[in-house]
Amino acid sequence: MNEGPRGAGAQIVWWRRSGRAWLAVALLLALGSALAHGRPQALLEAIDWQPGLAFAEPWRAYSAAFVHYSDLHLLGNAAGLALTAAYGLAARVPPRLALAWLVAWPLTQLGLLAQPALVHYGGLSGVVHAGVAIVTLYVILVGHRWIGGTVLVMLLVKLATEAPFGAPLRHEAGWDIALAPLAHLTGVAAGLLCCALAEAAARTRRGRAASRHTAD
Repeated sequence: MNEGPRGAGAQIVWWRRSGRAWLAVALLLALGSALAHGRPQALLEAIDWQPGLAFAEPWRAYSAAFVHYSDLHLLGNAAGLALTAAYGLAARVPPRLALAWLVAWPLTQLGLLAQPALVHYGGLSGVVHAGVAIVTLYVILVGHRWIGGTVLVMLLVKLATEAPFGAPLRHEAGWDIALAPLAHLTGVAAGLLCCALAEAAARTRRGRAASRHTAD
């Protein structure tokens, strides 16, 4: 009879410790994008990604995610961000993965240094891909290999079809802006790396705690 209340209590505890952290990152990305949208071009160029200013103005690795070049660009990325937020909540990711997402955020843009011909870049798509990669690897690591593996294969196929090491920009039907497929690849790479490091550190901490408990 008490199983229900305990289950509900566990969900509340998880939400307070983990769910809110993951959602907070998503809301930060959404709020920044909303505030930046529609601003004068000069302001957008002051915060977008430019490889020549990557180290002189390092904040661009964060602020570039807020820059969108059209209403459709923003709406498309907002939809992807909402799905990524829901994906993380459904997977019940721990707080450390919210931190991993924050770290993957600038790494996504720094990876674009591999394509110096991409002189301007803005948008959430790379960071959204990072979030999807983080949740997917976590799902695999906690034992849901079929689910996570299927999503990962779909993600890798998508990246391959986009030819990320081809032209820096590509035009696709239905979009009123040019897309930068390399950002999707750097986002996935950053997400997988940050998730792997976060989970490895967590396992190390658990191992040390278990050792101390055994010694006691």
